[in-house]
Amino acid sequence: MSRSMYYYGHKKDDQPVISKLLDLAARYPTRGFETYYGKIRLEGLLWNRKRVLRVYRNINLKLRVKRKRRIPCRIKEKIVPGAVNETWSIDFMSDALSNGRRFRVLNVIDDYNRESLVNEAFYSIPGVRLVQRLKELITYRTKPKRIRSDNGPEFLSKVFVDFCKDNDIELQYIQPGKPAQNAYIERLNRTFREDVLDAYLFGSLIEVNAIAYEWQIDYNSNHPHKSLNGLSPWLYAKEVLVY
Repeated sequence: MSRSMYYYGHKKDDQPVISKLLDLAARYPTRGFETYYGKIRLEGLLWNRKRVLRVYRNINLKLRVKRKRRIPCRIKEKIVPGAVNETWSIDFMSDALSNGRRFRVLNVIDDYNRESLVNEAFYSIPGVRLVQRLKELITYRTKPKRIRSDNGPEFLSKVFVDFCKDNDIELQYIQPGKPAQNAYIERLNRTFREDVLDAYLFGSLIEVNAIAYEWQIDYNSNHPHKSLNGLSPWLYAKEVLVY
């Protein structure tokens, strides 16, 4: 190698290419090189593809940063409802069958008289299945004015949000990391786990749902609540409320 070639320094200024790529990465953070290069050519910049790719790699844009989905700011809401079907609370639980297969349990409670409305197990509960179960529930029961839940992906899904909007149901999300703001359903979850999930070994979802249904009937008819003057949910509804 000649001495002149050894000491030769690259003189081409790549700063315009760097600036353009950084600008595109800021505006379109989930896109890749091909999209960026296509936009560059559409703007009439005739930079060589190999040159743009070299700069793209040198500034480490090939290491894509996954954007975290930010939860909107939540405010603390009043938890005590004033009437039946005013507020329902929803939450999920998880457990496993005797063969190790995981399943989830959907729990729904009426916050006013603590009535358990749904205790049903599925292998998975995406937003579509959640909405379908709620549609079945409101066919024989008055729909609530609002639904309280945590910030789980099923409750943030478009299908669930659209369902609530179409039915004029207000969504009331608790603040992240504040399960006490959903205290009614959390207390139900504890009782359900002690009486059902921790008390039995299940061989199938059929067994889970059969025992859960029996528990739901007994809970609504025979479980005393201090906040309801020692009455069960159904007895309190019978004496105080008119459906």
